[in-house]
Amino acid sequence: MALGAGSNPDLDALEAAARWQADGMDVALSIVMKTWGSSPRPVGSLLATNDLGQFAGSVSGGCVEGAVLLDAKKAIMLGKPVRQSFGVSDEEAWAASLACGGEMEVLTIRPPMLAPLIDAKRQRIPAAMVIRMADGVSSIVTNCDASDDGRLALSMLARNETGMSEDDRLFVLSLPPQPRILIVGATHIGQILAEMALLAGFDVAVIDPRHAFNDPSRFPGLRHSKEEPAKALAQLGLDGSSALVTLTHQSRIDDEALTFALNSPCFYIGALGSRKTHAARLNRLGRDEDRIHGPIGLDIGAETASEIAVAILAQIIQSWRRQGKDA
Repeated sequence: MALGAGSNPDLDALEAAARWQADGMDVALSIVMKTWGSSPRPVGSLLATNDLGQFAGSVSGGCVEGAVLLDAKKAIMLGKPVRQSFGVSDEEAWAASLACGGEMEVLTIRPPMLAPLIDAKRQRIPAAMVIRMADGVSSIVTNCDASDDGRLALSMLARNETGMSEDDRLFVLSLPPQPRILIVGATHIGQILAEMALLAGFDVAVIDPRHAFNDPSRFPGLRHSKEEPAKALAQLGLDGSSALVTLTHQSRIDDEALTFALNSPCFYIGALGSRKTHAARLNRLGRDEDRIHGPIGLDIGAETASEIAVAILAQIIQSWRRQGKDA
């Protein structure tokens, strides 16, 4: 029975495993250590399994899951890690809707208690899982870990690296904060953008001091703030994994949010409005600021609210994926 219906299978796997542990169940966690060139799931992809055979997440998109589930049973029964390499033929790859064949290596372990890791992710605290290859013993590392292994893991986490350490003693699963979009303006475009962003794997929060707009029923399941932007953003925090989008078309609200964002490390700032509107905005802000994407979104000729939301999300994804690559 497959569990986890979210858009982030790795987070689904961790959350499911933590729930099962809290319910007193035995859990195995399978981690992709090596993949083929056109990898359908990258190194660090996760599959969680419990002693009832339920699972969440994915390590290959389907072509080796059956064998990995058997490894999970072994790991749970024997209490020892299972490490296995898979050679995937082109025929098997096509059957699983993959572009080509190749090789992958999967490590299956009995993980440590994962509740602290889930708490760290909810608080947007960077964390890592460190697995000692000699015996499969694993632990959770945050910035308060001063051990040698902890320092090595934190150095990899700071670079957002998942994989083997240089000496091959440790496998480090880096878990930086989930990328997040803070939408200032509970508008129709904001509704569509929020829904699409969730499907794309982003965390989403909505800020709008206009109570008539910021009705939770229009943004079900999302975090809301009806505070003024500066106060709301101070409470939510803007880190390097955050994007800010202003959609209200009201300069008082948008400018306050933009000013706050410009003094933060957020990876993307975008503001709705025409070129003329944007020029006037920069004049009000008293700066020629190239960090603000305005007009917002990729130029795809968008006209409808849905098309504008697509253009905005595409530009945010582009900015997120290009970090460090253009340096």
